[in-house]
Amino acid sequence: MNGQPLSSVVQDISVEERAAIEGAVARALAACDETGKAGIAASILHGGTIIATGENEVHLQSDPTKHAEMVAIARAAQVLASTGLSECVMISTLQPCEMCLAAMRFAGIRRVIFAATQARVAPKYFVFPHLSVADFQGDRDFEAIGGICEDRILHLYVTGEE
Repeated sequence: MNGQPLSSVVQDISVEERAAIEGAVARALAACDETGKAGIAASILHGGTIIATGENEVHLQSDPTKHAEMVAIARAAQVLASTGLSECVMISTLQPCEMCLAAMRFAGIRRVIFAATQARVAPKYFVFPHLSVADFQGDRDFEAIGGICEDRILHLYVTGEE
């Protein structure tokens, strides 16, 4: 966050990051109409190129850890043949939950860009709501940019019934 509010750094989004979040929003909107899928999508960029995507598979896989971000992290690690994703950027349609933020940090991801922010969505998406994105910064550089394309996707998360 680098001392800036989540949504005040829109100018720091690259063309590739903007395209990735717009693509994730489109995938989330489409997924919410498919049986068993939730309208949450994520992508991982490496060098400005999407190398992995994921949608929420919690209900499809009967696995509470299959959040879109977790699926995308696992796929990116396979693509790069490495668990170190420090050169990658996480893109998500929803502010990553505590589990996903922790996984990102363990993988070394230092930048996350997301659409819907915690303050504007149903409480069900955060088990430890007192934790914020800033709590995951630690002593290393970590940048979180939220609220990008939020107006296009927020309706999916307001009630928690995506």
